Order: sequence, then C-alpha cells, then structure tokens
Amino acid sequence: MQSQILPSRAALVDRIALQFEYGQSLIALLGSSGLGKSYLLETFITDKYSDFNKAFVQLSARMTDVQLMGELLEQSFRAPLIDQNLSLSENFYQLAKQQNCGACLWVLDGGRHLSDEMAEELVKLAKQSPTTLYILVATQVVAQFSSSVEIHLEALSIAESKQLMSWYFKDLPINEDPVFQTFLHETHGNPSLLLAWEPTLHSAKVEPKAKPSWPIHLVTLMLIIMLLIIGFLYQSDMTRWWKDVYQAQPEQAIPTALSVNTFKSGAEDRQNTDVITLADNTDSEQLLVDESIETKSSKVNAIANDTSIELDAIESPSATHKNNVAAILDSLAISEQKKDPVNIVEQPSKVIDVSIAELPADNAWYLSQTDNNVVIQLLAVTQQSVSEQFIAQQQLQANAKVYQTWRNEKLWWVVTYGNYPSMQAARAVLPSLPEQVRKNQPFYKKIAKIKQEIALLDQ
Repeated sequence: MQSQILPSRAALVDRIALQFEYGQSLIALLGSSGLGKSYLLETFITDKYSDFNKAFVQLSARMTDVQLMGELLEQSFRAPLIDQNLSLSENFYQLAKQQNCGACLWVLDGGRHLSDEMAEELVKLAKQSPTTLYILVATQVVAQFSSSVEIHLEALSIAESKQLMSWYFKDLPINEDPVFQTFLHETHGNPSLLLAWEPTLHSAKVEPKAKPSWPIHLVTLMLIIMLLIIGFLYQSDMTRWWKDVYQAQPEQAIPTALSVNTFKSGAEDRQNTDVITLADNTDSEQLLVDESIETKSSKVNAIANDTSIELDAIESPSATHKNNVAAILDSLAISEQKKDPVNIVEQPSKVIDVSIAELPADNAWYLSQTDNNVVIQLLAVTQQSVSEQFIAQQQLQANAKVYQTWRNEKLWWVVTYGNYPSMQAARAVLPSLPEQVRKNQPFYKKIAKIKQEIALLDQ
C-alpha cells in the first residue's frame, strides 16, 4: 500500500472497485495531463484485488500492438507460447484452455497510444472473456472504447492542494501570503504544477502581526481590582489615618487684639457647645441603633410566625392539601421510573407493511431481446428478497426486470429498468427515475452483456 493518498483520490479508487463489482469489466479513467492518473492506477492495483492475477503496462508512442500483447499475456500466464499471427483475444482464449490463469486485472497507463484495433480487442475480451477479467485504462480520449464506463478525474480543491504540498515541502508560507495564494489558484488543482513549487521564488516575506500580550494585561487588571477591593474594605481606617495626620500638624499663632481672658472664656463656651452637640449626636445615634434593632427583631418574629404557620399547615394538612401532596408524590414516582433505565419498557416499533411484488427472475425475457438494446442497471444483490423490496419501495414494477447470474461463486439478482434501442434513449430516461434510485449511480448495460452473464448459470 502506498504511504499517502488524498481523500478524494482514495474515494475514487473505491468507486472504481465498486463499478467492477457491479459487473462492468472495462473502465476508462479520463483526465488531463498532470492530474495524477498514474499515481491513482498504482494505488488501485496495489490495494485492490489482492487475489487476482495482475498486469500493469505503461504505454508509449513507440510500443507496438505485438509488444503490448506480449506484455499482457506474459504477466497473466506462466511462460505462454504467443502466436504473433493471432490477435490478443485469440491468444488469450488458447492460453486460457491450456492453463487456468484465474481472475485477472489489467491496468494500462497511457491509453491514448492504443491503436483502434487493440482498443477493439480489449472491448471484445471484456465482453467475452472465459474467466473474470477487469480492465482499467487511463486515457485522455473521450469515447475511445465502446460500451465502457468513463470516470473523470477531477482537479484538487484548495484544501487538498495545501495538504499535498505539506507532504513534500516542510516550510510553506502562511495563508495570508499573496504570492502563495495566487500560486494555488493558478495551478487549478494540478498536482504536477503544485509539486513544481520553489520556495525561493514563490514566497513573499510577510510577517504576521504580533499577538497582544493578553496575559500581562489580564494580570494588571486583576491587581487593580484587588487594590480597589482592599481600599474599599479599609476605607474607614484610611480616613482616620488621614485625620490623625492632619491634626498632628502644628498650629500657627494668629495675632489678635482681644484679651487673653476674653479669648479663654470664648474658648470655654465653644468647648461646652461642642460637648453638648456631641452628646446630642450621641443620643440621636443611639436612638437610630435602637430603632434598627427593634425593626430587625420585629421582622425576625414575623418570619418565625409565618414559618410556624407553614409548619402547622404541613403537620396538620387539610383534605385538599393531602390530595395535592399525594399527587406530587405520584408525579415524583413516575419521574423516578422514567429516570431508571431498568423500569423503562420500550414499546414495539410499528412495522410498516410494504407490499412486495412477486417478481421472479426474467432470464427468458432477456434472452428474447435484441443484443444491441440497452437497459439501465439499478441494483445487484445476493438476496432475491432485497431486490423485490427495492422494486416495491421505489414503485418500479411497470418497467423493472430481474435476472439471475453467477459471479464470485455466488448467485446474484440484478435489477434493470426499461428496454431501449440505443444509448441516447436510455440516457434521456435516466433523469426521470426517482431521486433515491439515482443516488445509487445506475449505469447502462447492453442485452448482449446480460446474456453472457445469464450463460454463467449453466457453467
């Protein structure tokens, strides 16, 4: 298994394997140069079908049909005797009779160098191979093979482009780098162009903005808040301290024209007045304190009285109150039962009765049709009940048919839709199918291919 592969490419590998499982023997992988078709083919032949006899050929403009035939047959059989006067299919039939090669997987890279004759031979082998044969060809030519599934290789997204570059370049520029962003958009998701990145030429020295030192600001704010709290708690002590400092200052002598006795008597009168005022203030403060104490005591008594009344009501409840209490206890019991997972009794789920039409395998109907007619394959399963239920749920009884075939040592039921004289007619009908059916990615199949699969039942 290769070390690294992008998620979209891994999903495409699984999709190709699924198409082979659905019965398609020839798949063409389309894509422009540089999108990574070769890497995907190597991943597919390495990870998938480990029990198959595999052959991988890299085509070039100088390789002839005889050389390609020799490469494929030598990798599929042991010491084959190849007759160069015969075609690829004829040599394959003769060698298959002489020795059992088992199931085969052929992967061809560079399908645009194939000749028309060799392309027809591959199509013929895919349809009439005596053994299981899967052929995967990477090419740039659309509709190069008749009756083959074409899968397009899409370009990478911006996220996967960055992921691919991070595997090969350690120090990539930051996302805000304008040169780097322009490079990503201009490559259009082409892996070969992405790997041509040169850091010394395609990077701009853009330094990110320095992040603010928020921890320092947070610590400073906490210190200021603590100082404010301490100042609020010790406000009275600080006020007293400031008064003491102010009174401790020496008083300056003020010159006066009054006599000393007059000054002393005036001072004594003022002192008596201050004493009386202080006494009055003390009495008023004492009255306020007493009133506050009485108010608080009255509130406490009121709360106690209310509490006692409520307690009495609880100790001797009336009939209505008893009923309310009983209802509350019942509701609590029900809620506890809901919380306890042991007491939960699950109600049986309602079974929806789906009327399944009895549709036996229509092998005789397929054998009576023209080989060039085309049908739309919807489903392939190993249980007949699943195919019948699928037809009934999607309401396809009018145009659906089912045939039996033998594949991978199992009996399969394959559901098809319609019967059309050409591929264009079948494509016109596909959009009218239900959305749930189209999500399964149905594909087209000729009646000739179905007859070959039905013939496997007798082998």
